[in-house]
Amino acid sequence: MHALRFKDCLTPRPMPAGVDVLCKLQHFAIITYAVDPCRFEGVFPARFALDTVVIDGKEKGLISVVPFVDVDFTSAVYPFPKFTMGQTNYRIYIIDKKTGERCVWFLGTTLDSWTRIVPSTVWKLPWYDGKVVFDCDYDELQGFYRRYKMLTKANWAPASVELVQEKGATIELPGFPDTETGLVYLTHPLAGFYYRRDGRLGTYRVWHKQLAVSCARLKSANFGLLSRLGLVSEQEQQQAHSVLVEPINEFTIYLPPTVLENCSKEV
Repeated sequence: MHALRFKDCLTPRPMPAGVDVLCKLQHFAIITYAVDPCRFEGVFPARFALDTVVIDGKEKGLISVVPFVDVDFTSAVYPFPKFTMGQTNYRIYIIDKKTGERCVWFLGTTLDSWTRIVPSTVWKLPWYDGKVVFDCDYDELQGFYRRYKMLTKANWAPASVELVQEKGATIELPGFPDTETGLVYLTHPLAGFYYRRDGRLGTYRVWHKQLAVSCARLKSANFGLLSRLGLVSEQEQQQAHSVLVEPINEFTIYLPPTVLENCSKEV
């Protein structure tokens, strides 16, 4: 893999319009696993290639679980009520062979809010209901988490995770030529693709500044979706490739998502 630099991918924020959304993501974490590429066979269409890395001489595909709390989730354009809700995204790192862009394959999300009804029914997004509870203690003065726990009760993707963090720990990202390359890869994909609930291919885009993440360690994890799909076993989930956290950041989400007519799957 060649080196990636933030200066080559940071862009001005596209002007929001219409139903675009602005939200702050609190207790944001990216918990990544490196597994055999064969496990992703058939997960996404042939338009995309798994964006692999080599770790200890073996090719690996990367998949991340991304829990956070949506804070001040609201319209980016108009006065609108603000919502707060727990959420967990599941994503695989891929390359769009049509454009060459590094992006993610979005398996879906659990969302602790009735507002998921609009995206899931109108836009057919793979958003599912879940009761999400965070128990976190962030030391703002010292700049690290004294406690980070998340529990999701859900049918589609039950989950629990506990992280520990040490102040000043160095970020280590195996498989990348340097830390910045790994951070660009893991934290800065701005496009996502997914199968809609009706089987058609959908895509969305987001924008955010360079994320100011720090590293943490996994104390325990149980992600039911990864086990059920055979992507990462419960035993393997106890050994993460990497864990990155940021107490809060801000994302712009450009909506509605786009439907790509030329690719679909059987449903």
